[in-house]
Amino acid sequence: MIESLSPQQARKLVLLSQRLPPTRQGNAIAATLAAIEHLGYIQIDTISVVQRAHHHTLWNRNPRYNPSHLEQLLAEQQIFEYWSHAAAYLPLRDFRFSLPRKQALATGVQKHWYERDEKMMALVLQRIAAEGPLMAKDFDYPGEKLGEWKTKPAKRALESLFMQGDLMVPRRINFHKVYDLTERVLPSHIDTRMPDTEEYARFLINRYLRANGLAQPAEIAYLLNGVKPLVTATLKEMLSAGELLQVSVAGQCYYTSSASLELLNKPLARRKLKILSPFDNLLIQRKRMKALFGFDYLIECYLPEAKRRYGYFSLPLLWDGKLVARMDCKVNRGESLLHIHHLVLEPSVSNTDALFLALRQELAAFLQFNGCQKLRLGRISPAKLKPALLRVVEDLTS
Repeated sequence: MIESLSPQQARKLVLLSQRLPPTRQGNAIAATLAAIEHLGYIQIDTISVVQRAHHHTLWNRNPRYNPSHLEQLLAEQQIFEYWSHAAAYLPLRDFRFSLPRKQALATGVQKHWYERDEKMMALVLQRIAAEGPLMAKDFDYPGEKLGEWKTKPAKRALESLFMQGDLMVPRRINFHKVYDLTERVLPSHIDTRMPDTEEYARFLINRYLRANGLAQPAEIAYLLNGVKPLVTATLKEMLSAGELLQVSVAGQCYYTSSASLELLNKPLARRKLKILSPFDNLLIQRKRMKALFGFDYLIECYLPEAKRRYGYFSLPLLWDGKLVARMDCKVNRGESLLHIHHLVLEPSVSNTDALFLALRQELAAFLQFNGCQKLRLGRISPAKLKPALLRVVEDLTS
């Protein structure tokens, strides 16, 4: 018999699995590493309207997070940069599970978004081998840039070598990648055995369930080419062996584990509000968020301005176990100012007094995290709520 979970139970399970809101933690740097290892990856993004996504996501799991933590963990070889569903920081203990993608790219089974230039790749590899770590700017190229993103041939070669595993990125300088030979970066004790297909599928399944609580096959295989059939077959095998369970949520079937379901016995900090990054691990699969949280979310920075409903970079607000609002904001670093351009509440929100008190508390921390000293409040939807919110955040706007 398939057990049923109410939508509220499902949301609680997902949030506890995601460690949102966070619980008390020990050592700050250890808590950052624990968050990365638990979630399995932290997406890297270049947009800096507020603190970049990788810092923002970690801060939401570790209130004492500092952006220097990632540099330290890279230097200590606890994490590495590669690709999850997008560019990401991953636990170095999981390194061997990056090998299937690398092998697929190296052998041509999987295509890279850049066309292979074997001659340029060989030249780039030879130069790094001889000179040591280099950045893309170290490869001067006077000719025309090519491709959709107008990328230098050497840069495309560097990325191809990085994606197929010949190069790693031991650090960044001013957010620019530094490339070096994998053999010079990877510690000798790291397991580099290629996982077989069943082992790889089990890793993907267990990692996803640990971080997300509930899963459908397409969610586990999200943006992983050719992996869904393998994941689906392995899920069925694990279910038959009693390693996994199936639960129904609003008529939809999900896989889970007994360890995940035990989380439902723990309390959820419903009164604490969190301001989420658009690239937070909780949010990245929009179809899943709509099904489980009833939250139809789109990052509108990729849309023409005329088509935006909520703003350029709206940040979802998590409160009371639900996604209750979107806050489009931007940091003006010259003025140490956080400007909220537009705050839009979901139609289902009723207890706005409690919501605004929770938001005020989190905004104080968010200002500090973004290096801001003051707040400017723009539009609110519904507009009639602006006076009430202004009263609550008055001390932050001075």
